[in-house]
Amino acid sequence: MISYRKELHFNLPKRRGLVNITGDVEKALAESRISEGLILVNAMNITASVFINDDEGGLHQDYEDWLEKLAPEKPYSQYHHNGFEDNADGHLKRTIMGRETVVAVTNGKLDFGRWEQIFYFEFDGKRDKRVLVKIIGE
Repeated sequence: MISYRKELHFNLPKRRGLVNITGDVEKALAESRISEGLILVNAMNITASVFINDDEGGLHQDYEDWLEKLAPEKPYSQYHHNGFEDNADGHLKRTIMGRETVVAVTNGKLDFGRWEQIFYFEFDGKRDKRVLVKIIGE
C-alpha cells in the first residue's frame, strides 16, 4: 500500500462561496498513480466544509438559503463566540455540512454515482484556506 498527500489552496474574495473541486481531486489522483483505494478530502479550517452532491445552481442557492436560516450571519451579537471574531455562524454551518468526504478509487477513477461532484464550501473567506487530499491504496 502507498499513500499520497496534496494540499489545495483557496482564498475566496467573499465571506461565503462554493467551489467544485472535483477536477482538482482527479488531478491529485492522477499524480498519485493509485488505481485502487480511497481518497479522503477534508477542509483544514473550522469554518469551511467539503461534501459531495450535484453541481446545480439552484441547489447551490438552496444550500445558502437553508444554512442562513439555520445559522444566520447577523446579528453578530446573537452568538457567544463572537467578540474578537464575527464568524460563529461559519463554525455552525461547517458542523452542519461536515468536515470531509471519502471516495472510493476504482481503476484509477473516482467511483462516483451519476451526478456526484466534490465541493468546497467556504463560510468565512477572504483569507488563505487549505483542503487536504489524502489518497491511500495501490
